Amino acid sequence: MTDARGQADAPAGAEEADAVSDPAPFATLNESGTADILLVCDHASNALPAAYGALGLDPELLRRHIAFDIGAADITRRMSKALDAPAVLSAYSRLLIDCNRRPGHATSIPAVSDGIEIPDNGGLDAAEIERRQNAYFHPFHEAVDTALARFSGRGVVPAYVAVHTFTPIMDGYERPWHMGVLWNRDPRLARPLIAALSEWPDVVVGDNQPYSGRDAVGYSIHAHGGDRGIPHVLVEVRQDLVDTHHGAELWAARVGRVVAAVVDREGPFDIERY
Repeated sequence: MTDARGQADAPAGAEEADAVSDPAPFATLNESGTADILLVCDHASNALPAAYGALGLDPELLRRHIAFDIGAADITRRMSKALDAPAVLSAYSRLLIDCNRRPGHATSIPAVSDGIEIPDNGGLDAAEIERRQNAYFHPFHEAVDTALARFSGRGVVPAYVAVHTFTPIMDGYERPWHMGVLWNRDPRLARPLIAALSEWPDVVVGDNQPYSGRDAVGYSIHAHGGDRGIPHVLVEVRQDLVDTHHGAELWAARVGRVVAAVVDREGPFDIERY
């Protein structure tokens, strides 16, 4: 389901803030999974801690893509189960603090997102910024570090796969891609993934589209993948394809099969910095 601007609304059952008991800043799935793959969902939830209310927004706006990657958590959970792969998911909206932005960047705690002002994010002092980093950003990435340490403990260099989704329309532009593969310099996952996905006759695959993995604004695949020499990729699926559980199930299966096949064919991996 999409709204009048072509922006997908959240599917039924989307995670929302619990006014009584705030969840932890991350969720982990299948910690003992046997696949040599770590799934990470940086924008999994539209939840906000109770003390923050709706950040001054109309709560309905938290169901839009500005608050989270619609369908991404659903895809990640399904891939984790199907591939028997561990997964780490963020538990709070990127409007609180974006787990895929470098701390201190202007978009880390956005004052405006897709033209929508976030009232309670304007004019934050250094103490509040640091508080959000320490309470929400760093614990999520420490959970990713812990998951990677489990692979290291058994002598495995995993494939790091970040799962995202993108709105079909941005700044008035209708995006033609069904999905995209974002990467920087390490080609070990990206090139075979793009080649395999491009074999689907009904799918338009973007190579560093609709965003680029070479953009230094991003954080996750650089900090946990490129900087460590771990093969990594960020996969994007268009939100109007996965804004229902049926759509998420279909795309999780399609993408999961290709990811598993590429990792099986290209691995085992070594630490390599490009």
